[in-house]
Amino acid sequence: MLDLLITHATLPDGRTDQSVAVQGGRIVDVQPGLQVPAAETVDAQGQLLTPPFCDPHFHLDATLSYGLPRVNQSGTLLEGIALWGELKPLLTEEALVERALAYCDWAVAKGLLAIRSHVDTSDPSLLPVRAMLAVKERVAPYLDLQLVAFPQDGVLRTPGGVENLQRALDLGVDVVGGIPHFERTMADGAASVRLLCELAAERGKLVDMHCDESDDPLSRHIETLAFEAQRLGLQGRVNGSHCTSMHSMDNYYVSKLIPLIAESGVSVVANPLINITLQGRHDTYPKRRGMTRVPELLAGGVTVAFGHDCVMDPWYGMGSADMLEVAHMGLHVAQMTSQPAIRQCFEAVTTQAAKVMHLDHYGIAPGCDASFVLLQARDPADAIRLRATRLKVWRRGQLLASAAQQVSTLNLPDRPAGTAFELPRHATR
Repeated sequence: MLDLLITHATLPDGRTDQSVAVQGGRIVDVQPGLQVPAAETVDAQGQLLTPPFCDPHFHLDATLSYGLPRVNQSGTLLEGIALWGELKPLLTEEALVERALAYCDWAVAKGLLAIRSHVDTSDPSLLPVRAMLAVKERVAPYLDLQLVAFPQDGVLRTPGGVENLQRALDLGVDVVGGIPHFERTMADGAASVRLLCELAAERGKLVDMHCDESDDPLSRHIETLAFEAQRLGLQGRVNGSHCTSMHSMDNYYVSKLIPLIAESGVSVVANPLINITLQGRHDTYPKRRGMTRVPELLAGGVTVAFGHDCVMDPWYGMGSADMLEVAHMGLHVAQMTSQPAIRQCFEAVTTQAAKVMHLDHYGIAPGCDASFVLLQARDPADAIRLRATRLKVWRRGQLLASAAQQVSTLNLPDRPAGTAFELPRHATR
C-alpha cells in the first residue's frame, strides 16, 4: 500500500489528469489514471501540483526587523545599509532566531521549502552567523536552508573581513559570498572576487556574490566573477546576484558579456521586487527599471532565477514570503508576457532556483522527494496571475500546511453566489 496517492493533478509542464504515487517520502510513480491502494488519497480536481518554491537569494538575519530601531524613511538602498549598521549593535541571538523562525513559518505556509540566505559576517562576533546556524538546525525537518557567508560591509573594506568570513565557513556556513561593488575601489572589488573565489575553490564551496547592485554601467564585477569561475574550474558552482548594472550597460558590451557568463557556467539571480524598488533612484524621467537583462540572459543560455531578497527589513517594508509575488513582478518588469516567458518566470522560482541552489531529488518524477505544493490554479500563468492559494504543502510525503479554497461570496441580482476569479466556462477571447 502506498503512503500517499494524489490523483487528477495538472503538472507545470502541461500534463493533465496525472496521478502521483508516494512511498517512504519519495515519488515512486507518475502517470495518468493510477489506481493503487494508499493510506491517503487526495483528489487534486485538476488543480496545479508543482515542486515547492525555492528562494535562491534572501537575508534571513535581517527579516521581520521592520521599524527597528527606526523605519527607512527614504526607502533607499544606502539608508537601508546605514540602518542595518544602526541595528547590528542592538541584535541578540534570541531575537534573530525568533524572527527567522517566524519567517520560516510564513515560508512553509506559502509552499517555500528551500531558502538560500546571505548572513552578515562583517562583525567579529559573528552573532548573525551563530543565530542562523541554530535556525538551520531547527528548520531542517521541514525546510532546506543554505547559508552564505556575506561580508555586508566589504570583505577588504572591513578590518578583519577575510578572517571573519573564514571563521563563518569554519562554523558550517555553506557558500562563499561577497559584495565587490561595495569595496573602496573597482580594483579592490576585482581583488575581492579573485580572493573569495580562490577561497571557495580551496574549500570546495559554492560561490554566490552580490554583484554590481548599482546603476553604474561601469560596475563590471560580473565579468571578473565569470573569468575567475573559469580560471579556477568552478563552472556551475558560481552565482552572481542582482547584476543590476547590466540594465544600464551599452548593448555592445553586453553582447560580449552574456556569452562570457554562459561559457563560465555562472548563473544569475535577479530580485525583481527589490531591484525595481531600489534602482533608478538617481533618475528623474525616463527612470530606469534597474533589473538585470533577464530575457537576454535566458536567450544566451544562462541559468536565471528570481529571489525575494528582503521581507520587512531595513531595505524593504513589504513582502510575505510569496515567491509567486516575486514571479509576478519579474514578469512585468522584464516584459515577459509571451506564453513561453510566463512559464520561464514560474520556473525562475521553482526549477531554475533549485538548480542555482544545487538541490538534489527536486521535481515531480519517480525518485524525487515527495515535496510539492497543490495550488488553486489551472496552470503556471494562472498561479502567477492569482498568486494562487496554497491548498496543500507536502515535504517528503508529510503534510506541512493547508488552506481552504478561496472563493469570494457575492450577493448580486441574477449572478452566481461567488467567484474564484476564473474565466467563465464558455467565454471566448
